[in-house]
Amino acid sequence: MNELRAQLKSAGGDVSGRHRRASWSLPLFATFVTFAFLAVSVAPPTTSPAYAFAPGRTGEGQTLAVDGDYTTSTGRDAFTISEPVVEKVAASAPAAGVPDPGTAQAIAYAMLQSMGMGDAEYSCLVSLWDRESHWNVYASNSSSGAYGIPQALPGEKMASAGADWATNPATQITWGLSYISSRYGTPCGAWAHSEDQGWY
Repeated sequence: MNELRAQLKSAGGDVSGRHRRASWSLPLFATFVTFAFLAVSVAPPTTSPAYAFAPGRTGEGQTLAVDGDYTTSTGRDAFTISEPVVEKVAASAPAAGVPDPGTAQAIAYAMLQSMGMGDAEYSCLVSLWDRESHWNVYASNSSSGAYGIPQALPGEKMASAGADWATNPATQITWGLSYISSRYGTPCGAWAHSEDQGWY
């Protein structure tokens, strides 16, 4: 072994036992890496047709429901988000309790019962007409001309329910419930509109 080292040393070779790198290998490696980096950066990316985004398409995928309001469909090729499902829920009103006999509220309560409507609808009606007239048969709005318990505009509209529309609470309530039924369906529907818009 020593003889081999002596021969290498006399020939100008490396006798340390380590591998010696050629002087041209590092610059060549650096040039290759630089070229590869530039090629990746400049070249347009290739897309696989199986995974390319397809505008306007909705692939079959999973459906996710969030509290019953939104539905999101996702697929491998595309995704869509449907419009939110908005359901109008009639506003509830504070419980009104059982009305005192002989009052306008008692007349309304009996009429609602005969129409198949329960205490929740009665409570909505009480809140609605409390806001409108405080259940005053003679309530008059000087600026708009609305009149009576349901604040008919104009008050003469209530003549379709009876000639005594200006003084009889039963006539006014009959007309008011007919108006609510045709326009909002139920007193709670009218109350929800009044809560949202400030009028019904």
